[in-house]
Amino acid sequence: MARFHPLAVTDVQKTIRDAVVVTLKPEDAEAFDFIQGQYLTFRRAFEGEELRRSYSICAGKDEGILQVGIKQVEGGAFSTWANEELKVGDTLEAMPPMGSFHTDIDPNAARHYLGFAGGSGITPVLSILKTVLKREPKSRFTLVYANRAVNTIMFREALEDLKNLYMGRLNIIHVLESDSQDIDLFTGRVDAEKCSLLFKHWINPNDVDTAFICGPEPMMLAIAGSLRDHGLDDSQIKFELFASSEPGRAKRKAVSKDAAKGGNETAAKVTLDGESRSFKMPKDVTLLDAAIQNNVDAPFACKAGVCSTCRAKVTEGEVEMVTNHALEDYEVERGYVLTCQCYPLTDSVTFDYDQ
Repeated sequence: MARFHPLAVTDVQKTIRDAVVVTLKPEDAEAFDFIQGQYLTFRRAFEGEELRRSYSICAGKDEGILQVGIKQVEGGAFSTWANEELKVGDTLEAMPPMGSFHTDIDPNAARHYLGFAGGSGITPVLSILKTVLKREPKSRFTLVYANRAVNTIMFREALEDLKNLYMGRLNIIHVLESDSQDIDLFTGRVDAEKCSLLFKHWINPNDVDTAFICGPEPMMLAIAGSLRDHGLDDSQIKFELFASSEPGRAKRKAVSKDAAKGGNETAAKVTLDGESRSFKMPKDVTLLDAAIQNNVDAPFACKAGVCSTCRAKVTEGEVEMVTNHALEDYEVERGYVLTCQCYPLTDSVTFDYDQ
């Protein structure tokens, strides 16, 4: 099975000065039939080095198009190239859509969704709100969108059009860090204190069925904490994070004495696309790196425990996952891991990318 597929670039539009919306046409349309809130992982070689980057789909399910939003990051090779050089007629390579930042659609439901987005974190939330407002005609959506200033608001016109289209069902609260607004509460950063005030004066948390949060990690943690303090449980809170405040990979924790007695080598078995391969690997190498070193075309993107592209299920043996910003608690309980962050603790380990 092909890991990456060619996508033709059919349109490139600026949404703000340093962000573009890229419209793509896959050769295999069925492989790219996405769920609202999912993302694509792209790859491209820069000066002989392959880079992989994940960007969220911003289109709704019923728009009949595949679009991603790419905000330029200072020093970011892929995002800079996409904003400055990518053009119609180019071809990008991407994995099929991935991610679990969504809930099931129920046409008969009358839900209240709450979204918090910071900066480019609006892209998956936009896909979600477009889809649920279209497919759940009795549901409502409240969006709290944090930005530095008015001129940094991605999809500003599109959001206003949606607000007019779904009059009374979509409420948008813009919180701007540096631009003053008529209501003081809407100026500054979205932190725990501001969330408490929003829940006191503007949003009834007892009325919220599901909350989606996508943005900088400190903001996300503060919002999630405030949501829990105001009565929501973890099953009602969905996260999406593509960047961590901790650069690079977390340091490994100490290996237990029992594991150390078993030696420094593990017999590993990995299953991918219906085929299994066995090999020996050091215990100080991640499952993902070991698989790649043994010519397994394992999926990955960020290698930082953020995107869940490298998700697999450990079916035998024990591992240590040092960082996890992507998997839900119930997934971990069922044995799923981020292989980019997992080191074997036992003398044998089996993991499966197909489950």
